[in-house]
Amino acid sequence: MTTPTQDTTAEAAPEAQEIAGTVEGHKPHQVELTETAAQKVASLLEQEGRQDLRLRVAVQPGGCSGLIYQLYFDERLLDGDALREFGGVQVVVDKMSVPYLEGATIDFEDSISKQGFTIDNPNAGGSCACGDSFH
Repeated sequence: MTTPTQDTTAEAAPEAQEIAGTVEGHKPHQVELTETAAQKVASLLEQEGRQDLRLRVAVQPGGCSGLIYQLYFDERLLDGDALREFGGVQVVVDKMSVPYLEGATIDFEDSISKQGFTIDNPNAGGSCACGDSFH
């Protein structure tokens, strides 16, 4: 579902910053969501027909290189979760994943060769050949 990359692009971050906001009562994280990705998440939430869901981004052990990304909808807010809002879409990161995702940008690509969410993570030292995990 996600592909870690190591190159950073200046184009994605300004878009995300324009629509990003903190959510009162919750510590903000430093993950960015591009406008394209925010629109795709909003569209998926609309299809679900639920207003109580947030996009949860997590890093968990697994894969060839040691860590994998997980993106899924979640209705829960846990102790220590960091939360930001992007154009009406709330993105939550658990406290253990925050350091691994500091400065990461989530985008959505829809082309002939690729469709899905991508994560550009400056903290990833490298990834496996299949691109599903990082270290």
